[in-house]
Amino acid sequence: MTEKQSILGRIAQLTRANLNALIDRAEDPQKMLDQLVRDFTNSIVEAEDAVAVTIGNLRLAEQDYAEDVRDARDWGQKAIAASQTAEQARTQGDATKAARFDNLAKIAIGKQIDHEGQARSAEPMITSQRQVVEQLKTGLTQMRTKLDDLKSRRDQLVARSKTAEAQSKVQGAISSINVLDPTTEISRFEEQVRREEARVAGQAEIQATSLEAQFAELEDYSKNAEVEARLAALKSGGDAPKHLEAGGLSTEPGQEQQQGQSIY
Repeated sequence: MTEKQSILGRIAQLTRANLNALIDRAEDPQKMLDQLVRDFTNSIVEAEDAVAVTIGNLRLAEQDYAEDVRDARDWGQKAIAASQTAEQARTQGDATKAARFDNLAKIAIGKQIDHEGQARSAEPMITSQRQVVEQLKTGLTQMRTKLDDLKSRRDQLVARSKTAEAQSKVQGAISSINVLDPTTEISRFEEQVRREEARVAGQAEIQATSLEAQFAELEDYSKNAEVEARLAALKSGGDAPKHLEAGGLSTEPGQEQQQGQSIY
């Protein structure tokens, strides 16, 4: 009986398990639920074995009870037959035979009483075992229902967890590109382009300034060359170059020579 109470206690405890509370306390709900499914499945298998043993014992008790009832009925019939035979013998004046069959009738009645007593004493136990078996069957049904519910909750939770993880990755990607201000990156690139354009313009301006300086240096060089030429002419006893005479621009080189002769 203690074993039966233990089985009932285990089934009652498992069927009363608050799956929501277990899930809420779990650090890793998926692993927790997988373990719960395994534990629940193993417990159901153990409970089924125990219930099967209990049902087997009940069926044996029922068979013994039916056999006691049948034996009691058989011994009762034997007692009746022996008693009738004894009366017939007594009617025929055979006292010895009558006494012998009366004794057999008494033995049969005693056997009948024994089997009736065994059957009667087994009835409460059989009734109790039947109630226990029905409770165990109900508990097993509840456990199977809980197991199906647990599997369904596990699948839902795993799906929700994966969905949340995917959403988290999407939100992280969205945050990384700053979707709230999509022009930020464009504005930054535009600023880089403007700076590059300004740098190129600055280089062009520097090159232009350098070119003007080169031309100015060339003009200074031409002027200095002319100064040196006139200085050399003065030292050689000559006059200013004819192409700079007052009167206009110089003529052809041959004309300069003729003019020089006419001057002197």
